[in-house]
Order: sequence, then C-alpha cells, then structure tokens
Amino acid sequence: MGQWERFLGPYKQAVDELKVKFRGMRSQYQAEGMTSPIEFVTGRVKPLASIYDKSMEKGIPFEPSEQLARTLQDIAGIRIMCQFVDDIATVVNLIRQRDDLKIIEEKDYITNKKPSGYRSYHIIAEYPVETVKGKMTVPVEIQIRTLAMNFWASIEHSLNYKYKGDFPEEIKLRLQRAAEAAFRLDEEMSSIRYEIQEAQAFFSENKEAQNPMIREEKERE
Repeated sequence: MGQWERFLGPYKQAVDELKVKFRGMRSQYQAEGMTSPIEFVTGRVKPLASIYDKSMEKGIPFEPSEQLARTLQDIAGIRIMCQFVDDIATVVNLIRQRDDLKIIEEKDYITNKKPSGYRSYHIIAEYPVETVKGKMTVPVEIQIRTLAMNFWASIEHSLNYKYKGDFPEEIKLRLQRAAEAAFRLDEEMSSIRYEIQEAQAFFSENKEAQNPMIREEKERE
C-alpha cells in the first residue's frame, strides 16, 4: 500500500460512513411518513491532482503530512442536496445536533453569496473513524445546497478549470446572471413547496396502489 493510499484511507472511510448515515436520515423521515429535507447525498475524497493544486496554492509540500491534513480541511467532502432553500437550515440544525460530528466552522454562502454568485452552506466538522491503529479524527467539509445551486456550481467549476479562475468578463457576467436566475427559481419553488410536496405524495401513493405486490404487502401489515 502506497503512502498516499494509507494517508487517504481514513478520509475515504469517513466519507463512506457519513454517506450511509445521512442517507439513513432520509430513510428515517420516509419511514415516519414525513417529507425528508434531504433529497440525496454524495461524497468524495479530493483527487491527488486537486490536492497538488491546493498544496501549491497554500505553499505547503505535496506530501502526506500532518501539516497537509491541518491545512486542507476539504480532503473529505460530503454534499447534501435539498429540494428547497428552507430545507438547508433544517439540515444544518440536524447536523449541529449530532454527537458524532464536532463542528469547527460554518460559512453561510446563501445569505452572503460569493461575488461570483456562488451559493451554498459549508460546514467544517471533525469526524472520528476507527482504524487498526486506533481512533483517528478526520476533518470533513459538508456542503448543503439546493439542486439549482448545485447545477450552477457544477457548471462554474468546469468553467473555472478551463479558464484557471481568470474568466472573460462576458462569461463572468453571464454566470452571475445565471446564479441569480437559479436563486429566483429556488424562491419560486419555495413559494409553492406545499403544492409540490402534495403532488409528489399523490404520485407516490398512486404508483404504489397500482403495484399489486406492494398493495398486498401493505394489506398484510
């Protein structure tokens, strides 16, 4: 096993465990017949190429070390997507109540958007993982955003890679306008969230009612 594989192993473990836990929260809401504030969850360990770029940016050696672990707090990343803007605050409060996460920092880029138009809620937290060498605490960045915010951020990330952060002025302005359009979409969807959720529940119930196997199972319960 290489040194990078050993170094990144606990980060991968943290991401895998937290994905299961947050997806479990969504399932618990559904089991209780409640609408989950979590739409879906993804996670990743930062690729070596990105770690290299970040280490060069921060002026630290590109090698597995305690300094690298302390400086780069987003090597392990979890992304939680919500249907509605109001759900973000609910998810943040759920995270604050967890005993297995110690919050180190919060950044609200929804109330205070970045100049680019970027919106998201960021949490840096410490998460303990059990390894063969004992317990280890791993920093994890958790991003909570709506589907519209995530779509914009994904496009901006791709363009940022192409232009190395130096966007042509026209592209920069268009991205800012697109970010505002995405946020207006979120606000419009939030204004009719109850109608949307009723329609989703109606659709789900009717799909189940049309499936004889599911209907028989519910009747046995």
